Amino acid sequence: MDGQIAQSWRLEDERDAVHNVPAHNFGKPMFIGPVFTRELVTAPRRPRLFINRTVYAGTLLLLMFTAWLVLAGTQVVRNVGDMARFGSILFQLLAPIQLALAVFFAAMMSASAVAQEKDRKTLILLLMTRLTNSELVLGRLLSSLLNILVMILAGLPIFMFAMLFGGISPIQVISVFVVTIATVLASGALGSTIALYREKTFQSLAMTALTLVFWVGVWEAIGQGAIGSSLFGIQCDTLGSWFSPLRAILVAARPTFSGGVWLIAPATFGFLSFAAVTTLALNGIAIAMVRIWNPSRELQSGNERETATAAGKIDEEEAREAHVDSQLRQRGESESRRVWNNSVLWRETCTWAYGRKVIAIRIAYWSLFALTAFALWWILNQPISSSAEGFASVIEATARPLVPFFLVSLVIMNALAVTAITNERDGRSLDLLLVTDLTPREFLFGKLGGVFWNTRDMILLPIALCIFLWWNGRMETENLWFVAGGLLVMNVFVAMLGIHCGMNYANSRTAIGASLGTVFFMFLGVVSCILMMISFSGAFQAQLAPFLAFILGGGVGLYISLGYRNPSPAIAAASLSLPFATFYAIVSFLLGFNLPVFLVTAVTYGFTTAAMMVPALSEFDFAMGRESTADD
Repeated sequence: MDGQIAQSWRLEDERDAVHNVPAHNFGKPMFIGPVFTRELVTAPRRPRLFINRTVYAGTLLLLMFTAWLVLAGTQVVRNVGDMARFGSILFQLLAPIQLALAVFFAAMMSASAVAQEKDRKTLILLLMTRLTNSELVLGRLLSSLLNILVMILAGLPIFMFAMLFGGISPIQVISVFVVTIATVLASGALGSTIALYREKTFQSLAMTALTLVFWVGVWEAIGQGAIGSSLFGIQCDTLGSWFSPLRAILVAARPTFSGGVWLIAPATFGFLSFAAVTTLALNGIAIAMVRIWNPSRELQSGNERETATAAGKIDEEEAREAHVDSQLRQRGESESRRVWNNSVLWRETCTWAYGRKVIAIRIAYWSLFALTAFALWWILNQPISSSAEGFASVIEATARPLVPFFLVSLVIMNALAVTAITNERDGRSLDLLLVTDLTPREFLFGKLGGVFWNTRDMILLPIALCIFLWWNGRMETENLWFVAGGLLVMNVFVAMLGIHCGMNYANSRTAIGASLGTVFFMFLGVVSCILMMISFSGAFQAQLAPFLAFILGGGVGLYISLGYRNPSPAIAAASLSLPFATFYAIVSFLLGFNLPVFLVTAVTYGFTTAAMMVPALSEFDFAMGRESTADD
């Protein structure tokens, strides 16, 4: 009898495994669920898993190698103490870089994973299965974070290898990785929860990026003493270490606590507690609300109307009254709005193409603008030392709120550009566009015009902050023109980059990852170069040889991202020349030559934009999957 029961259970388990149904009714609960189990089984079959962690580990080794060449080529290493100082500074540079990379991709990939399920209407199918809310939410979250967690663990031996230089303890390495993984889980939960709540992909990505910047920016301001030296009897610097991932990683990489029974600093425990509570709270909200938020009310009302019409509960007259033309007549409009000659541009600018809730994104962005403006005002009102170091510290303090604001503006614009294409493909509306007489020029410039119109706040407000600095005498007139012109060039570049990746990658998650990843990697590469130049040497003009491998690696990576699917000589030339030009611009900026920075940026990024735009115009049929009929 027991054997028959066991055999019956095995048959039930096999049936549940085939149909992806959790076997919790047979004494084997699956808290995470089959969604994560499937990803765990299938991920090792994809080469991307091994390529990502190999490239990441190789990039860390390349950064370490470059930093050593910079040090050895410009300074004399005399004793073990010099080696230990190099190891300590290198570790304090690599730890925040790893954190920024992991947090950005964790948040964006978890949000895009859920958004893709919504765009393809597969989330509704998952909601109709026997999956519990926890299995659906946690399974989707952990499956989207699997590649990132594996990539972080692949970097652990590289950080251990850096201990050979000295100046780094195993406790520091463990603390850094614990803080990084905790932040990844919290940011991933943030992106997943927002995507489950929002309906459109662009809304999910933009709100996730803005929330991350708010998270870091607010606590950085508090830690800098914007509201005073203490709050509720606790030092603001300590509060910043408890709630800001950036300050927490710096504390973990530079521990000042020793003795007692604790192995790591108490501030690190404070942040880990905050990250754990945040992760549990966000996942708890998502688990409780996932079947309330989804499907959306608009989709529910539309399905109910169609079902009632098919069942005969709504007659033809009622259905006619619900039509858009009838609603226009009820509002006193005699006819429908006239569509422009470029119908794509008309839809992007005159309709709610990305949902009405996009207003919330603009409100959040304006709030971030107000926070950045307040931070600049507070910095400008601080006393300035007459020494050169005093002016340099003011410039550095001014750049701290501006750089994240500029970055999030470019990320939002790039996210809108790439989702403008992926949403059309996932919604099956791209196939309808291909059978119309729409020309490549109308499609491309219509999408670009829509991106610029919907992100006009992201174009104008960064320039407004530069004008604010110029008005207060902290920026010269020519530098204002240089910065404003450079921002406009970068805006066009990131918009065209998003459309280029959306057209060349058939998978939405791959397109979003390639587009946003390119923008973030370029930003992170620039920041890494500047930090290494400042930390290890002051001879900026003599550092081409140490950074040569780093530059070539960046060129190869950029070509793979831009030209792997649709190669061209122009894209190859742009991909290989852009890192060299960026390095020259960085050196010129550190040496105080602003005109070469603007000219090199405008020429190289303008040429790269043209290299992506020309194939979209001349090879529209090939890029979009439609065969040309010119020879027929």
